[in-house]
Amino acid sequence: MVTEPLTEQAAADLAPGFKALGDPVRLRLLSLIAARAGGEVCVCELTTAFDVTGPTISHHLRVLREAGLIGSERRGTWVYYRVIPAAFAALSQLLDASAVTVAAPAAAGAGAR
Repeated sequence: MVTEPLTEQAAADLAPGFKALGDPVRLRLLSLIAARAGGEVCVCELTTAFDVTGPTISHHLRVLREAGLIGSERRGTWVYYRVIPAAFAALSQLLDASAVTVAAPAAAGAGAR
């Protein structure tokens, strides 16, 4: 959980990750990679899960990779993708609201006479 406001540098470091997640295709790609047993998935399996072209999938994977959210390794003809846990930890720490308490809203008309 965040205990103090982000510094300008910390915000600049986190922004590319959040920006990359702002696209539904990239968000779904990331979830497919993260949910994969064994921790990695071949690009050949990712392209069949979408109704977009292979080059479009490659573009979205590049954006996720450049944002530092996924890593890749070429093995022969295919590229295998895996999530980078430290990147997830940094983003999720900022979004973790489990320890945040929300004050109850004042009752309508309370105190007004």
